[in-house]
Amino acid sequence: MRTTRTKARWLVTAVAGAAFSSGCGSTAPSNPAAVASAAASPAPFGQLDVQADLEAAAVAAGIPEGLTELGSDPSPEPGGTEKQRKLAALIARLSPCTVAWTNDRADSAPSASKHPSRKQLDFLLSNLAARGWKQSGAAKEVPVGDHGTYFTATYKKQGWTLYARHNTLSAWSQSSATVTEDACFDRLTDEEAALLDD
Repeated sequence: MRTTRTKARWLVTAVAGAAFSSGCGSTAPSNPAAVASAAASPAPFGQLDVQADLEAAAVAAGIPEGLTELGSDPSPEPGGTEKQRKLAALIARLSPCTVAWTNDRADSAPSASKHPSRKQLDFLLSNLAARGWKQSGAAKEVPVGDHGTYFTATYKKQGWTLYARHNTLSAWSQSSATVTEDACFDRLTDEEAALLDD
């Protein structure tokens, strides 16, 4: 089971990415025709839709199902500090605005050119692109020492931002994606963002 600190780490990644995204706040329509038009528009793209996209893309890439997690519901540790309680409350408040996906694996004979799970992540991202996720900015892959790499890419869809990461170290690797709702994270105060950064 993941701890509050682990949840905070993936939320910090999301906050860092959200700082670069443009505001997505909505304004109320000012006339009845706009209200009728808004009512006739399709349902908003929500947390369960993000989860469905991730799981469908993972299955198509040959990755096991059930690796997504909707938000988080951390409880402050007994006897925790005021700061820990505030952090737990903030993470709980942000829970409806996040989806996390992680795939850890060890490969006994990784490819010399690209780790097998890194190839799976490429397929997952390709499948997400086919589902309407658009890459935002250039993907980056950098070496980590002599036996590893670190890859990042960002995708966007209907007010959500997906931060994909892949770490490889020898025969071990981890692929993950943190998806955040832009409007929700745009509302963070400086104090709340600093709380996640600590």
